[in-house]
Amino acid sequence: MRNQKTKTLVECALMVALSTILSFITIYEMPQGGSITAVSMMPLVLASFRHGPKWGLFTGFTYGLLQMMLGIKNVMYCTTFGAMVLCVLLDYLLAYGVMGIACTLGKPFRGLPARVAAGATGAGLLRYFCSFLSGILIWQDYAPEDMPVWLYSLGYNGSYMIPEIILTAVAAVLVMKALERQLPATTR
Repeated sequence: MRNQKTKTLVECALMVALSTILSFITIYEMPQGGSITAVSMMPLVLASFRHGPKWGLFTGFTYGLLQMMLGIKNVMYCTTFGAMVLCVLLDYLLAYGVMGIACTLGKPFRGLPARVAAGATGAGLLRYFCSFLSGILIWQDYAPEDMPVWLYSLGYNGSYMIPEIILTAVAAVLVMKALERQLPATTR
């Protein structure tokens, strides 16, 4: 039992490291933050499907902490303490933590590819929702004066999050199918 927990911890730590490395490979970067990466969310989805929501949440939360430390200057752009707290929660901890429940979101679907695709998409959409809320509550000053803040946040965040979600779902299905043939999962 102890040996299995150690293996799971090591695998989840490797998923955090892989997500971090992939986050540095940007396909497209937005001017006020956000980017399409080389499927940096995919390892978080894999951790969720391989080890369940508890380990998935732990992995996503840990990755969020690391991303926050790497991007701490973003938090410093906030004008109030409340905005800083919301930024930490919505742009980092919750945004990446929700990736850990991909396995739960995919549970109603039959077949591994459908479960992984649905779970990755659902978790990605939850992350998008976090970014959407952040755009409204924290970064509203970037919205053009002639456009509702909610519409600007929806469009701005969607312009990079929707492609990232699609790429992540496709990559997660392909990699998960390959992993299932090679490595047994610890939970279902």
